Amino acid sequence: MMQTSYYPTPIMISANGHYPPRSPPPNRLSCKSTHSPRSSLDRHLQIAASAGDNALPEPSKHPDLWFCDGSIILRAEDTLFRVHKSQLARHSPFFRDLFSLPQPSADNTTSSPTVVASGNAPLQIDTINEIEACPVLRLYDTAEDVENLLTALYDGPNFGKNDPADFRMVSGILRLSTKYLVDSLRTKALVHLSRAWPTSLKGWDAREDLARADEMQSGLGMSNIYPSPADVIILAREINAPSLLPSAFYDLSRYHYTQLFEQDDESGPSIAHLPLSNADLQRLGLGKEASQHAITTLIRSMGSHSHPLLLGHHAQSHRSCRRDFSELVALATQHYLFDRERGCTDPLYVAEELGQPLYDFGQASGADDARFGEPRRSAEVSECEACARALAMWTTRERERMWKMIPLWFRLDV
Repeated sequence: MMQTSYYPTPIMISANGHYPPRSPPPNRLSCKSTHSPRSSLDRHLQIAASAGDNALPEPSKHPDLWFCDGSIILRAEDTLFRVHKSQLARHSPFFRDLFSLPQPSADNTTSSPTVVASGNAPLQIDTINEIEACPVLRLYDTAEDVENLLTALYDGPNFGKNDPADFRMVSGILRLSTKYLVDSLRTKALVHLSRAWPTSLKGWDAREDLARADEMQSGLGMSNIYPSPADVIILAREINAPSLLPSAFYDLSRYHYTQLFEQDDESGPSIAHLPLSNADLQRLGLGKEASQHAITTLIRSMGSHSHPLLLGHHAQSHRSCRRDFSELVALATQHYLFDRERGCTDPLYVAEELGQPLYDFGQASGADDARFGEPRRSAEVSECEACARALAMWTTRERERMWKMIPLWFRLDV
């Protein structure tokens, strides 16, 4: 009897509905959301409005990014950063052009500060109200994002493991490196982020291997190795990084509908409370439907007894091999129906596991096999290594085809 690790028998399903090994999607959104429920425009308007608030608390110097020989003070929210114009101008054409404009003299109180548009807000270099004889430039960004950008400019980017904390830092760097045209830093940050949200199937498999290894250590459903894919979609839209979207949408589609629209607890808000656009919510729904259809198509194709790619190497009918394929299709169908009831699917994972039978052809029976309650495959089938190779080759081709279809499933222009 043929069986795979993705399609366990009903007795393998635990009381809480989980089954080993990791059966995507995860049991909950991967982490507490690292993205504010407010859009970037909302954050900007709030920071801009606070600039005119007379009740602002006294700003404080940043403990590390305050250089006594600095030539410009950047104020973000209530934090002051004293840095060097030359350092900013070296990496950013935006700041280089800003600093090259004529500045009013300190004793000319009738002159207006320099104004340069940046996104939706003007930037003003205040040479009248200097701090320690240093002009002040008010930025309409969060202090955390400015800290991350400046640290990367002075010390070089120190990226982590693409976990939620690292994503929070990298997303801040990407927002400001995009806004202020720091192209080299933006490129490095996108390359780092693409390791967790790749553009190739090989990269996706490497990502999933890390997630499964982490879950084995953390426990089923407890892995928080990656941030919420909803946060990644929001960031990709904000910084115009469409290459991140296919893998993020695919990952998000693996959650069932209750997780997507009703979960709102200590592990983070549901996507209904995050600023995903109506268009992206529509893409998510269409993509989930397409991925479900991909699984049914895969199972239906495998269930064809005359499939030339699977059994065409036999000179004549091989009843045992056909029987095993039929049993595998029945198990796949049973498991797919179980997942579909919960609204979650992962066609790439299904195809991968279908190509890796639990029983190794020609190997002796091991103790682990007893848990499935079935004897080792008969000698007649054990000797049919050609079936195993044909199955592996077929599922590899199917997974490559699926991966190329993901942008179409989610109606993405990439």
